[in-house]
Amino acid sequence: MFRKTMSELMAWKNNPRRKPLVLKGARQVGKTWLMNEFARKHYDDFIYVSFDKDAEAKKIFDETKDPKLILERLGLIHGKTIMPEKTLIVLDEIQECPNALGSLKYFCEDANEYHVITAGSLLGTYLAKPMSYPVGKVNLLNIYPLDFEEYLASAEPGMYEYFHSAKSGNDYVSAFHERMTEHYKKYLIVGGMPECVQSWVNNADPEEVSTIQEEIITFYENDFTKHNGTVNSGKILQVFRSIVPQLAKENNEKFMYSAIAKSARAKDFEDAIEWLISSGIAYRILNVSKNEYPLKAYEMLNYFKLFLVDVGLLKHIAGLTNKSILLSDSFQFKGQLAENYVLQQLLPILSRSPNFYSYAQDREIDFILQHGESIVPIEVKSGNSKNAISFKNYIEKYKPDTAVRFSTMEYLKNGAITNIPLYFVGKVFELCERY
Repeated sequence: MFRKTMSELMAWKNNPRRKPLVLKGARQVGKTWLMNEFARKHYDDFIYVSFDKDAEAKKIFDETKDPKLILERLGLIHGKTIMPEKTLIVLDEIQECPNALGSLKYFCEDANEYHVITAGSLLGTYLAKPMSYPVGKVNLLNIYPLDFEEYLASAEPGMYEYFHSAKSGNDYVSAFHERMTEHYKKYLIVGGMPECVQSWVNNADPEEVSTIQEEIITFYENDFTKHNGTVNSGKILQVFRSIVPQLAKENNEKFMYSAIAKSARAKDFEDAIEWLISSGIAYRILNVSKNEYPLKAYEMLNYFKLFLVDVGLLKHIAGLTNKSILLSDSFQFKGQLAENYVLQQLLPILSRSPNFYSYAQDREIDFILQHGESIVPIEVKSGNSKNAISFKNYIEKYKPDTAVRFSTMEYLKNGAITNIPLYFVGKVFELCERY
């Protein structure tokens, strides 16, 4: 399976300022596979430790903080000599051994010639706690589900080559539009969770994909009750199950606590929301009070929307049929599905999360992002419609140099507006010729 993250892992390996690496991301996005595949392909040898299974390894880290002694004992247990630069140490489910997480500081300071990479299912919730890991002594890397390009590499390599080679609007090929749009619709059904993509590529069985998605959702909900924090697991479940109804509200308004429970307030559920975001299961997009550089300065922390980690899981939870996604444009939630998809494609290619912008009553821009010092408004249409009053009014009022509409229409640049097919979201900057 092709993962673009491999190139980032190689950059980490070759970086002279390399520190122990911590992979963050939701359960089932492929962190363990990535670490082991990276080790097999790019190191002479590796040692894999999973702290939820290996009591002996946990005892080693509980008894000493000395990296050399830790490596010596790990080598003895695994019957291997651990070599600097040549042996990769893979520490999985590291949140189960806080002393192992703490030891990364000493690997950084005293034994940085040894390469160490770590991950865990709910590591993000652990790292969100104050003083839970050696800040400044590790590198962090976010892992996401497969994006559309990665899905395409497995589903149809020929179309992947077309996608990958697109460097500007001049590379757009109209003859491929229908086929690529078909793949986009399939991606809405399958999503980007690695097991779902692999199942679809191997068997093309939608029922099997649906079964896997149901299992992943069950894993997530079970995790809510297993975490070791003080957050009420019932409230986490309530927020999680409210994401679909929240997105489905008319005009996709901001997150409303009253939609979870009558008379609910922010203080009742803000910890549960933070837990879901830290775990990687949900994404929070903040509104901004001004569409000016830098957007971060104008974020409104109490005015946000929640999206799900994967569009395929969202489709499954919402109970949408495959037929409706492939053949129908008549239901409102298809717009929210497209927005979740767009966000899922944007996050891996942006240095910071996008925002949305409600600039007047009933006037909202789906996404607004900062690219350098430029502010780019984005409209998301699930079909071919050009009817976007808020988007047009925004352009008339603020006259941006570049505005983007994602839709199922073909690529077209018309003045400030660039219409980009939904399957090309990951190429937004290449296809906006100004950049």
